Amino acid sequence: MRKLVFLIALTFMAGGSIAQELNAKVSVIASQVSSTTDRKVFQTLQTALTNFLNGRRWTQDTYSQQEKIVCNFLLNLTEAGEPNVYRAMLGVQAGRPVYNSSYLSPILNYQDNDVTFKYVEFQQLDFNENNVSGSDALASNLTAVIGYYVYIILGLDYDSFSPRGGDQFFKKAQTVVGNAPDGRNITGWKAFDGQRNRYWLAENFNNSRYTLLHDAYYMYYRLGLDKMYEDENDGRQQVLNALNSLNTLNADNRNLMGLYFFFLGKSDELVKMFKKAPPQERVQASEILQRLDISNANKYKDELK
Repeated sequence: MRKLVFLIALTFMAGGSIAQELNAKVSVIASQVSSTTDRKVFQTLQTALTNFLNGRRWTQDTYSQQEKIVCNFLLNLTEAGEPNVYRAMLGVQAGRPVYNSSYLSPILNYQDNDVTFKYVEFQQLDFNENNVSGSDALASNLTAVIGYYVYIILGLDYDSFSPRGGDQFFKKAQTVVGNAPDGRNITGWKAFDGQRNRYWLAENFNNSRYTLLHDAYYMYYRLGLDKMYEDENDGRQQVLNALNSLNTLNADNRNLMGLYFFFLGKSDELVKMFKKAPPQERVQASEILQRLDISNANKYKDELK
């Protein structure tokens, strides 16, 4: 489907056989909590999560095999508490293909640092965004978190191909937040859980005041990176337009999680892109990037002189 988007005016229509949307690789790292006797449980969990992600239909659209979204989920277990209860960090990465190239641009590169869940070997992994709490909040929290990030991935991917194309998936992510599991040690779903968490990310992408955030994804990818194969200067200018839009958004809305989220994993790509720009354009990009992507400010300052 996503390949056809390039070719037929972003219609999301595709022929051929039905296939699921994700090409997800799952890794469960349990070195901090496992012994040789229980390692099989985590291997089973890794297989179960892989099947959960790649075996479900997450959209109503049709994907061919080569159009599946390439993504990685790294579940790093950091603590084992009550029987079968774990705390973990979840790393989520997804790539977006650039037209007429073999390059995957990072569209998501995020680590959720506090995921608490319960897992018993061979338990069924269920998920419905309208009913994610279930009878055992800890048991349902893992699939709620995973499902939430799938909808974020889909929202970003669709936004990058068509204006506001991801709205339906960001709404689903917000539905997960509204129905999120609630209980002891379950965090990340509430506004008061921190400045940057699942609640605030979904809020930013569903807030009508932050439409420039959606526009930036479309300008950056579809009008920018995808056009570079035929006109590098024009494509780069569109990327700069996207950065200017985000700069405008940032002027009135400091510390938005959505702004922080946009730049994760993109610094190398942006440096490589603007190193080739004319001096005035390069300086402009450097100044904006130092303001928006503070953690990489020195990189932009040094490499985009």
